[in-house]
Amino acid sequence: MGRTTAFLRLLPAILLFAAGPAGAQDNAAAPPPASGEQAAPAPEGRTTIHIAAVGDIMMGTTFPEPILPPGDGAYLLRDVAPLLADSDLVFGNLEGTLSEEGRSPKCGDYKPGPGIRPCFAFRTPPRYVERLRDAGFTALNVANNHSLDFGMEGMDNTLSVLDNAGIQAVGGNRVAVFTAAGKRVAVAGFSYSMPTLYVHPMLDIPRAREIVADLKKRHDLVIVSFHGGAEGKDALRVADRQEEYLGEDRGNPVRFARAVVDAGADLVLGHGPHVPRALEIYRGKLIAYSLGNFAVYSMFNIKGPSGLGYVLRATLSADTGEILSFRTPSIELRHPGVPQVDREGKAEGLLRKLSEEFLSGEPDADARRKSLADAWRAGAGP
Repeated sequence: MGRTTAFLRLLPAILLFAAGPAGAQDNAAAPPPASGEQAAPAPEGRTTIHIAAVGDIMMGTTFPEPILPPGDGAYLLRDVAPLLADSDLVFGNLEGTLSEEGRSPKCGDYKPGPGIRPCFAFRTPPRYVERLRDAGFTALNVANNHSLDFGMEGMDNTLSVLDNAGIQAVGGNRVAVFTAAGKRVAVAGFSYSMPTLYVHPMLDIPRAREIVADLKKRHDLVIVSFHGGAEGKDALRVADRQEEYLGEDRGNPVRFARAVVDAGADLVLGHGPHVPRALEIYRGKLIAYSLGNFAVYSMFNIKGPSGLGYVLRATLSADTGEILSFRTPSIELRHPGVPQVDREGKAEGLLRKLSEEFLSGEPDADARRKSLADAWRAGAGP
């Protein structure tokens, strides 16, 4: 949501130094975070890996004034948590910080009032990490345009809170590593935002390919998370083109996603547009161009398609990383941003329509449509 370029220029010089080419190169070769690898118990001989992934999460903020759910959010994820169960990896995109304090270089001393343009900076109380842990999350993306809403102090606090909760951060040199079905699985985070220690570059596609190829050499499977693309109801349809939002370069999601698959990625998870976008199977690997909103309390637009999200439940071959099946149970955000299971399946209906339209422009459209439909149907079961 909103610009990031201006406030990033205000960050300390040490951050800008870390964002330079040498820093970005070093990040790709960095070992997994100190929180270590998480092992998922697997029955002997299991040959599949199960992933649950959702989009944007912001559970309430204390900036510029407290806007928090009743009961400290104890009920916030209760209805949708069962959709995340029985997975080797549960992933989401964390919008904002988990921090008690800090000054926002983005918003300064902003106070809301009549005629004052809103400034969006999110600071969620650290104790809310318990809601994420209880819901089953094991990896959360921090490579996005809100992770530095409260500067490096906010980022450091967020990483510490996640580490202490046993949830791995994903972004830049924070590569989450899991073991499932006897395979080492890496999860790497990219964004259109300025590259830092915690953001791999989405806009520099040749560099992104190098990073993914290096990760593939050291892990059996690689999952790529990316924060990119335009926002809102006018951004529902993705295409092979450069996208902008409020004058800011948000990358070419199609070119980026296919490039990282070419480099070795086995699953690509997009987020940031705040609406669902098409899915495709490219070279046997599933790409979700936007997972939409998941839980965005009070501060986000949830009208129309912005109020629709889904849980991607994907089954990958442990040996090849190819998508075997997937399903997309729908959720709907009820005012003021509480996710509820949507048994009418509105998000899934929209996903199918958008995916059909997206693939219609491909030279092998019929085969691509069939491949996607077959994997979707397989995920639904008998």
